Amino acid sequence: MSSPDRLVYMANQIGKFFESQGHEKAVPGIADHIKKFWDPRMKRAIFAHLDAGGAGLAPNVHEALASLKQTTSLPEAH
Repeated sequence: MSSPDRLVYMANQIGKFFESQGHEKAVPGIADHIKKFWDPRMKRAIFAHLDAGGAGLAPNVHEALASLKQTTSLPEAH
């Protein structure tokens, strides 16, 4: 599994990709990308990092993850 630092880096890279689309499109775009392409372990880890304050996350990424967390149910970890 990826470390929180690696996941923060990856999430921020996704945020940079969507940045040029403006806030209104970037936040849902980031959330949708993570929803579609990150496995449950990665999502669980980044949500735990978010719950611990989300250090290092870009503002749009932080907002996208917060909204995604509210609408995502993940299977229990094994």
